[in-house]
Amino acid sequence: MSAIEGLIARLQQCAEGFRLGHDVETAMTMVQLMGAIQPVIDTAPQEQRQDWEALLGLMFECQQGQNWLALADYLQYECVEVLRSLSAS
Repeated sequence: MSAIEGLIARLQQCAEGFRLGHDVETAMTMVQLMGAIQPVIDTAPQEQRQDWEALLGLMFECQQGQNWLALADYLQYECVEVLRSLSAS
């Protein structure tokens, strides 16, 4: 399993945690996960870094509004898409 595949698996686990209502524990895990993803993003092309920054803003809004299902969707689909595009390039 590559590093990106491992990060994708962790994103999907976080999404599941939010969907199951474990928002406090999962939010702490998500912070650690975002820290692990950031070095990968830092080496990405500018366009993908901008996409990631916009996505982080949307996820922060979900977190502030306690919209855990939308946050789970961003983690499971949008974040995964960004990481997969990095592994393809």
